[in-house]
Amino acid sequence: MVKKTAAFTILALILVPWILGDFYTYVIAEAMLISLLALSNNLELGYGGMLQLHQCTYYGVGAYAFALFTMKGGMGFIPSSILAILVASLVGLIIGWFCVRLHGIYFGMLTVALGQLVWAIVFKWYSFTGGDNGIQCIPVPALLKGLKATYYFILVFSLLSSLVIYLIVRSPFGRVLQGIRDNKTRCEAVGVDVKRHQLKAYVIASFFAGIAGVLYAIHARSISPDMMFWEKSAEVLIMCLLGGMYTFSGPIVGAFIITLFNAISSAYTEYQSFILGILLVILVTLLPQGIVGALGDAIRGKRA
Repeated sequence: MVKKTAAFTILALILVPWILGDFYTYVIAEAMLISLLALSNNLELGYGGMLQLHQCTYYGVGAYAFALFTMKGGMGFIPSSILAILVASLVGLIIGWFCVRLHGIYFGMLTVALGQLVWAIVFKWYSFTGGDNGIQCIPVPALLKGLKATYYFILVFSLLSSLVIYLIVRSPFGRVLQGIRDNKTRCEAVGVDVKRHQLKAYVIASFFAGIAGVLYAIHARSISPDMMFWEKSAEVLIMCLLGGMYTFSGPIVGAFIITLFNAISSAYTEYQSFILGILLVILVTLLPQGIVGALGDAIRGKRA
């Protein structure tokens, strides 16, 4: 059932540029890279039990590093991409080193505080990052200048990255991470180095958030500090909760729903945030385990 659903979804995504117009192709490409960002957030939140409230810090660092390496450093596309992802991972390592020494709400508030510090540097450093003007006209290779080419580039790397995250959460490391989430004290009692595992998960999540940031810079050709503000991170957190943070595909479903809703509703009303808020309250109240979690429970109940 799961394999068939995944195969059908991939086939549908492959056919999108040939069936839908440019607008929906552009929006679905954005939904794919945002779903990768949501998956990286859920690696810490749903699987690691870490209250990560500012995942967009590494998303923005990846995008800005790629743009700066390309435009100011004069580097090629591939070196800029690789270095940008490594920079996002390094920032995740530095921030994560401080954060894993706390837990619960204190962990979450420290991620917000340090994330906002990074945002403030980007927002104020006009001579280097462009400040609140951001960076426009980011160059990309000629092969990626068409919408279809960019779409398939994002599709391939989103799928590959999602597969790697799936393998990580199914690996022994992922099982230990879930054990820490469920009972941190017991894991410490049996000799698990909890802080080391949490820091690894934090850096891995930053790595994939950096990939999502690079994909966004390639997709949009322009970036701004808004992409790493705390409100954007809150939206990604809502995606995980909406889809189901204790499932692998939940963040993907939540990312597609919210991204498509924002894009479509903005053409008809300026109150899309208000409408989305009401819908989220209803869904979270009726389906506290998320959409995918509720569907899984229903299928298991039917089989029983």
